[in-house]
Amino acid sequence: MPTMIEAKPVSKPALFMGRLVSGLVILFLLFDGAMKLVPLQVVTETMDRVGYGSSETLARSLGLITIVCTLLYSFPPTSFVGAILLTGYLGGAVASHVRIGSPLFTHILFGIYLGVMVWGGLWLREGTVRAMLPFDR
Repeated sequence: MPTMIEAKPVSKPALFMGRLVSGLVILFLLFDGAMKLVPLQVVTETMDRVGYGSSETLARSLGLITIVCTLLYSFPPTSFVGAILLTGYLGGAVASHVRIGSPLFTHILFGIYLGVMVWGGLWLREGTVRAMLPFDR
């Protein structure tokens, strides 16, 4: 029979930092998703440069996906699922930049920076994630 993972206690400073980091990621991704929903000309031009064409429908679809995944991440009962979905989404962004030969530290690794912030914020604020990923041993 599977055992339940016991949540580790989270200190007030860790909870504050986790909420701060997660909040920054949430604000950034909601802003990014909203820009794709409009879609602004800079969004369609960038999508064309990355190789996806300048389709407004695709931009809106990506914006909707970004917002839904971010909202799932922002609510504690679904934050783990949201983090997994955002990891996949950001991995696609990294792969797209690798494919076209974008600069490493500013473009290719940006999705990884955000992914580390997604999981770091979740690890700091959720005791169950701390129990699953015990970096504090």
